[in-house]
Amino acid sequence: MLAARLGVPYIDTGAMYRAVGLAAREAGIRLPIEEPGAVAELAKTLSIRLQSGGTEPSVLLNGRDVTALIREPEISLYASAVSAIPAVRRQMVAQQRLLAAENGGVMEGRDIGTKVFPDTPHKFFLTASPEVRARRREAELAKRGTPQPYAKVLAEMEARDRADQTRKDSPLAHDESYVIVDSSDRNPEDVVGEIERRVRASG
Repeated sequence: MLAARLGVPYIDTGAMYRAVGLAAREAGIRLPIEEPGAVAELAKTLSIRLQSGGTEPSVLLNGRDVTALIREPEISLYASAVSAIPAVRRQMVAQQRLLAAENGGVMEGRDIGTKVFPDTPHKFFLTASPEVRARRREAELAKRGTPQPYAKVLAEMEARDRADQTRKDSPLAHDESYVIVDSSDRNPEDVVGEIERRVRASG
């Protein structure tokens, strides 16, 4: 929504890690990942493309549309696991910088402002309470036809947060250069409106 209002591409970096995670699962790699080098080598062979259009950008993995597959609950765990591998992150960051260099964009990801584009003047840390996030995720999974119990969704989300916050390479973090936006009690239009106003006001 924000990208459409600003007239720039939307680059979902999380989808890129999910695509790598899907490829790892399909290659028979199990969790926890015991051979990160094998995942890094696999990632080198992958073509990951993001295509705008419709209500959600499409994700193409080696030319195959995996938009729905990468949103499966298990792939969330794979995404967190593969994103903790430094060699995989280096490959994805290089791709993300190339994508943004083409036409700019609204880029979403857990280390965009700290590692990928630390010098951007527009940094927003979008957050919400764990309970609200879990309810939203529960509703999203049900809508996609893969319902999960709320307690399971919350537990997996908290486990992923802990893993992302404590990993050595590019942990989930923010600093004083970010604007914190808590969306717990706000609708998407309100949140997007605030971010758009802030971006346009700063030029």
